Amino acid sequence: MVSFVDLGVSNRLVKALADQGISEPFEVQTESIPDGMLGNDLCCRAPTGSGKTLAFGLPLIQRTRKAEPGFPTSLILTPTRELAEQIYQVLDPLSRELDLYTFAVYGGVSYNKQFKALDRGVDILVACPGRLIDLLDRGAISLEDTDIVVLDEADRMADMGFMQPVCQILDECHNQRQTILFSATLDDEVGDLVRDYQHNPVTIEVGPKEVSMDSMTHYFWLMPNSKKSVITSEIIRKCGRSIVFCRTRRGSDRVGEDLNHDGLAAQTLHGGLSQKQRDRAMQKFQHGECMALIATDVAARGIDIEGVNCVIHYDPPENGKAYKHRSGRTARGGSSGIIISLVQKPQKKSFSKIQRDVGINVEFKPPEFAELPEFEVEFIGASRRRSFGSRHRNDDNRGHYGRRNRSSRNRTQSNKKSQSQRKDKPQYNKKKPRNTHSRPNRGDKSNRGKKANNRSSRSSSKNRTNRGRR
Repeated sequence: MVSFVDLGVSNRLVKALADQGISEPFEVQTESIPDGMLGNDLCCRAPTGSGKTLAFGLPLIQRTRKAEPGFPTSLILTPTRELAEQIYQVLDPLSRELDLYTFAVYGGVSYNKQFKALDRGVDILVACPGRLIDLLDRGAISLEDTDIVVLDEADRMADMGFMQPVCQILDECHNQRQTILFSATLDDEVGDLVRDYQHNPVTIEVGPKEVSMDSMTHYFWLMPNSKKSVITSEIIRKCGRSIVFCRTRRGSDRVGEDLNHDGLAAQTLHGGLSQKQRDRAMQKFQHGECMALIATDVAARGIDIEGVNCVIHYDPPENGKAYKHRSGRTARGGSSGIIISLVQKPQKKSFSKIQRDVGINVEFKPPEFAELPEFEVEFIGASRRRSFGSRHRNDDNRGHYGRRNRSSRNRTQSNKKSQSQRKDKPQYNKKKPRNTHSRPNRGDKSNRGKKANNRSSRSSSKNRTNRGRR
């Protein structure tokens, strides 16, 4: 059996992993860590939940140089705030073992905290493209010393329209950098990234190319819109730990309110919440403090949550690809899972197209709870301290499925927009132009990135008008 030591991981990091109960590498780690340690560019196709964070994180931590304030030497780009925070939580305790400082930047949180951290000095930066571009524009950071870059969930960044800012960010980085790319697919715009921004990458493919629909049991239940909330509640009581997907923020809030009002502990997750609220929702769901996470598609990719028994499509996904992304939150690591779509009759045509797109053929029929598999469910009730405004129960008014009908309710709007962002732009660091140079052999980093005692010498030695695009 291959060990982390065999892969070239330092003893200090191996001990830190062992303290966390991690002793044996996963397949993707075994395949990618050795080349990562050598400084080679990597192009890796691997599904979420396969162990990617340590696969790129261990080589990155071990090879990262100490940074000067405002000039991080390693960068990890990721599409969502949740994934950025998740990566940070994994890598921060490990990087501290080698006296490196890791920090995450993303939207929805105060600029001041990020300015101060960058000004103190960050060695490993985890970032979402939008906020990083903003920090670059404000002069709060420079990437000219960044010689290790990881692109995680590259296909998702393409889906979310981040390719232009990603390319802009790569152009700002050191032109002799090591570029590591992880993605569920390697075609289309991801293929363009590989061609234009990587140098003779080692290609690694792990696991199936797509989420396997065969590992899941699919149900398409016909019902009127008025019954969806009641049936969702019953599904969660039957199946336990579930993720419910809605199309809109308001819809997510409404469903979450319905479930909590019905006595089920549920949390909502969408882009209209503050980062503190989003973090709290994820933590409660991950730690088993609620039974359901009600989310928009912001949570459909990149979030690795173990033990999800059921995914409920409360609102229809946009297309077959979105159906796969959502459904892939269950049946992970070889386990089984169930997918339930709540279908109104006018939606049958669009759901039929989704079935064809993902390669399944499932009958549309009314809800039948007896068909669902048996799960060991730990019931978690909603807090009685939760306020529901003017909403009320009528315990004698029961629906066909055994729960309360609630036809008339006052809805409360929540999650107001956060305060306007800071307008002033402190100029901590000035970007410097640099010429494009031919890429030399990057096997030895000993002579890379050395600085004169006086940093002002950079401007005379580097011309950055054209940056690193290959």
